[in-house]
Amino acid sequence: MSELANAAPGPGADATSRPAGLPDVRRAATLIRRALAIHVGAAPWAAGLSIVLMVVGGLTPVAVAWFTRAIIEGLSAHDTSEIVLGVTGLGLLGLLTPLIAHVSHYVERETERRVLVRTQAELFTAVSAHPGLTELEDSGYHDRLRLAGEASRYAPTQLSTMFLGVGQELITIGTFAAALMVWSGPVAALVFLAAAPTLAAQIRLARLRGEMLERTAPLFRRQAFYAGLLLDMRAAKEIRLFGLGGFLRGRMMRELHAAQAQERRQDRIALWVDGSLAALTGVVSLVALAVFVRQVLAGHGTVGDLVVVIAALAAVQMSVSGLVQQLAMAGETMIMFGHYVDVTAAGRAPAGPLPEAPPLRHGLEFDDVWFRYSPDHDWVLRGVTLTVPYGSSLAVVGENGAGKSTLVKLICGFYPPTRGVIRWDGADITGLDPSSLRARISATFQDFMSYELSAHDNIAVGDVTAGDDPERIVAAARTAGVDDALRTLPRGYGTVLTRAFTDDADPSAGVVLSGGQWQRMALARACLRDGADLLILDEPSSGLDVEAEHEIHRRLSSLRHGRASLLVSHRLNTVRDADLIVVLRDGTILEQGDHAALMAANGRYAELFRLQASGYDVLVTGATP
Repeated sequence: MSELANAAPGPGADATSRPAGLPDVRRAATLIRRALAIHVGAAPWAAGLSIVLMVVGGLTPVAVAWFTRAIIEGLSAHDTSEIVLGVTGLGLLGLLTPLIAHVSHYVERETERRVLVRTQAELFTAVSAHPGLTELEDSGYHDRLRLAGEASRYAPTQLSTMFLGVGQELITIGTFAAALMVWSGPVAALVFLAAAPTLAAQIRLARLRGEMLERTAPLFRRQAFYAGLLLDMRAAKEIRLFGLGGFLRGRMMRELHAAQAQERRQDRIALWVDGSLAALTGVVSLVALAVFVRQVLAGHGTVGDLVVVIAALAAVQMSVSGLVQQLAMAGETMIMFGHYVDVTAAGRAPAGPLPEAPPLRHGLEFDDVWFRYSPDHDWVLRGVTLTVPYGSSLAVVGENGAGKSTLVKLICGFYPPTRGVIRWDGADITGLDPSSLRARISATFQDFMSYELSAHDNIAVGDVTAGDDPERIVAAARTAGVDDALRTLPRGYGTVLTRAFTDDADPSAGVVLSGGQWQRMALARACLRDGADLLILDEPSSGLDVEAEHEIHRRLSSLRHGRASLLVSHRLNTVRDADLIVVLRDGTILEQGDHAALMAANGRYAELFRLQASGYDVLVTGATP
């Protein structure tokens, strides 16, 4: 027992890691109520049937003991009615017991399916409800999310089953306890007291196991990350070219071994404790049985009574052990389920709806905006002040790390400014409903997604309301210059743009697009939301050749007309027609003006523009810049 008592609490017990250790009584009651609510809400008929099965299951061992007593007493007294009663009762139980077991198994599986549907919907609704990206960039949040994801699959059903199981064990213990108390109160009390150290130890083991699960969560998550890399088509070329298979496999196995070492240590502690306490319980039961046999030999009771006592001892020992296990497992499960409850609660909408973003009619304004991703990081933006009037275009240029893409993230409300205000027609965007604000913005991001969906769906995600309107999808593709390429695919717009998920009837139907074609698909998504007030183009042509880039910007210039637009680009020749060009350096505005004014100022913009232009001159003339 010393190893159990001295086991280190581990990082899971830290007060900042929620939930840590076993929950208190109030939180435990909250978690059980939540689990029962999910269970009943997902499968109300199954919950009602489970209660009936609980009562029947609790009374079955008692009925077996008393029907067995009736047969023995009938044989001893040659009482046919007693024998018939006992045989009939045991026969009915023999028919009902397996039937009840099969019904219970079906009810449990059906409940698990229905509960999983509900919890998965709740969990991913909560994850998607976070208006920003802060949580998704937090390693601790991902660890909690992994635990919550595991708990969502089994915890509500398991807690409900344990709750019913505790009730069943209490019914069995309560009915048999009366028989034991009649025969010998002190011995019966000794049997129940022997369960006390078992209960205390199991509660401690449950806490240790819950903390172990919290410690191993990041290990298993990293192991899954390396395993996913080995199967990722985007990483496959580099993995094979650089021979990274063994390296990544080694990292994966290292994390797996580290996690299993934690599990193994916990299992060894549990084995030693459970074995010791089982021996203690066995000795107490043996003493109690010896006392009862001595009483029968002394003439205090019949053989039938002894059968009931033996059955009662066995049933009480099993039920007490089962009760302790149920309570201990419930404690461990509640630790896991607590992560699910916390994650889903954190993702719920705040009380009181925020006002919707109005149509943009005046402009977007940055007022002394400072931003950094965390207090430990350097400032990315330092006092940025600028305005994007409605109907005009703003271009942001600068070197890598200057803060260009961060501006885009702040406009979309993915992060709040650390200092300063961003105003949408005079309203602070942090006080507006994020979904309504984003509905008025269309964007192509530098790190755009390549969805493993059909070509039609890859464009339709830009505005899901256009999913049933093929003409809008085609029009957006034409604007982005990708319509001709999509029409030549094996199934046209219905072609799946991946070889990982294909039609079994035609495995060759899956197609992988080139990088430039994927960039046009991303542009098509932005074009689909043609009613947006603000158009953001973050490096929209970085993957295109010169001719395609020129054609795309010609098409996009008409799309930008009549709305506010923000263009982020390294290629300065693509921003020269913007109404205002802002040059960022180290998060501050170094220069601003239109192309002519900036060239006349002969500053950093002019220097970069001439440098890029000289590169084109070299390509065209072969001259030395």
